[in-house]
Amino acid sequence: MPPQTILDLNTIDLNKTIVDRDGIYDVLPHRFEFMQLNGINYIDEEKIVGYRDTKDDEFWVKGHIPGRPIFPGVLMMETAAHLISYFVMHDKPKGSFLGFGGVDGVKFRGSVLPGQRITLIGKLIEIRKRRCVGLTQGYVEGKMVFEGLITGLWL
Repeated sequence: MPPQTILDLNTIDLNKTIVDRDGIYDVLPHRFEFMQLNGINYIDEEKIVGYRDTKDDEFWVKGHIPGRPIFPGVLMMETAAHLISYFVMHDKPKGSFLGFGGVDGVKFRGSVLPGQRITLIGKLIEIRKRRCVGLTQGYVEGKMVFEGLITGLWL
């Protein structure tokens, strides 16, 4: 049985993008095919909601289960890490960098197919001098496809 959602997505306008990819580029250093977030729908002092649109022509489609491509779990975790990084760093001075420190308690509960949008929710659990931890969940068409904790390390 999936855990309770961090935030009821029905309370958020998922068609409204408050930060686009250019705004994400202003905060995160990732570029080209390694930028995993397409936009941010919602952010407050405790939670963030963003999304990633998968496409038919992405580098992983050809080789990650030929004939039945699915968005790799490792890229779901990378996307979740980008969400938490944006959340923590969006109000920090330029030059700050939060690196990927780890994942814990990850459970995959469904798949993401090319052409689908994965909506991610993040909630900061703790922030310390050397690291931060965020709870993340991913949804496709209203169904949870993953959950897990993302740890970021200040580099």
